[in-house]
Amino acid sequence: MVLSLRYLGSACGRARGGFPGGFSAACGPVLGRPRPLCQGGRKASTSSFDVVIIGGGIVGLASARALILRYPALSIGVLEKEKDLAIHQTGHNSGVIHSGIYYKPESLKAKLCVQGAALIYEYCNQKGIAYKQCGKGLMAIDCPYTGIVDYRQVALSFAQDFQEAGGSVLTNFEVKGIEMATESPSRSEDGMKYPIVIRNTKGEEVQCQYVVTCAGLYSDRISELSGCNPDPQIVPFRGDYLLLKPEKCYLVKGNIYPVPDSRFPFLGIHFTPRMDGSIWLGPNAVLAFKREGYKPFDFSARDIMDIITKSGLTKLVLQNFSYGVSEVYKACFLSATVKHLQKFIPEITVNDILRGPAGVRAQALDRDGNLIEDFVFDGGVGIIGNRILHVRNAPSPAATSSLAISGMIADEVQQRFKL
Repeated sequence: MVLSLRYLGSACGRARGGFPGGFSAACGPVLGRPRPLCQGGRKASTSSFDVVIIGGGIVGLASARALILRYPALSIGVLEKEKDLAIHQTGHNSGVIHSGIYYKPESLKAKLCVQGAALIYEYCNQKGIAYKQCGKGLMAIDCPYTGIVDYRQVALSFAQDFQEAGGSVLTNFEVKGIEMATESPSRSEDGMKYPIVIRNTKGEEVQCQYVVTCAGLYSDRISELSGCNPDPQIVPFRGDYLLLKPEKCYLVKGNIYPVPDSRFPFLGIHFTPRMDGSIWLGPNAVLAFKREGYKPFDFSARDIMDIITKSGLTKLVLQNFSYGVSEVYKACFLSATVKHLQKFIPEITVNDILRGPAGVRAQALDRDGNLIEDFVFDGGVGIIGNRILHVRNAPSPAATSSLAISGMIADEVQQRFKL
């Protein structure tokens, strides 16, 4: 496994804490999804922005919020390909507020996790968003700082802060092209002020000065669309969860995690309480045959071809063959998973569990089959490359660290674009 943090052209300072609690207008608990566009902000017909963020997950929304709070005079827009925000990695998240105990001391991932957890707790307190600080049992180690929250609710609250500060959210906008504006007599003024054109699959477009991409499962493809480096490639891994039957939920009082095994690339099965009172068991880690393939038989020929021809998956499989076979076996046979769960709670039987939901992890992988374990920023060369910041890899615990990450991204935007 490779630990790497990449920056092109500038070093990123530490995350700033000037906005830990949120926008000054108190909103109370956020329960629905945010309005498509903020009333009193930019009009829906507006198609030109100073900065555009591509991706409406928790990292993209936190970054948009951080930027508009830091630069309220700028016009900022978020583009999301789905009709709703935060429905993929954010919406399929286990909901754990991680404490940072798992990560290498003094590493960037550990620092952002610790800082991010504190900011999430503070933000939830100020916004009235429910959470539970239920702790984590790491075999013989107790970590009381770990908690649980509904991260989609947190992300939608970020979106509401962003919109109330004047930002715009455009949904159903699947990016198909990113290029320089072609000047013509009718649009020469916009072409000079907003030189980048972003087109969607329906032929609609927006123009902007700068772009920040937080595209998760599609971060490599969005980078390639802009003419930037397609590496590292994204390989989707599906994580299947099991559910503990309600009558057995009393067995689990908090998060129960295994001790990390550095020989293997993924964490292993754990017990996770949810805000609705249910208990999730898992996840495993098996290759998904589609980037948004939440079911075992979801399939995309293009996604599979990209995995085979462009990524280092073959090398990863060869390096971790026994682990991969074990994960597939446990995915097929509940009894194998139960045998593993009984190491933590011997009373659990096959009759106590049900198959549950699944998520897909956007795992960045280099050509040598190494998992990219830390944050990767990338840009490019030339006119477009100098105006784009790609967040190529925001690995777990990105949701916990989202407010800290957003400050780091805002710092990088300031340095790169000289705002």
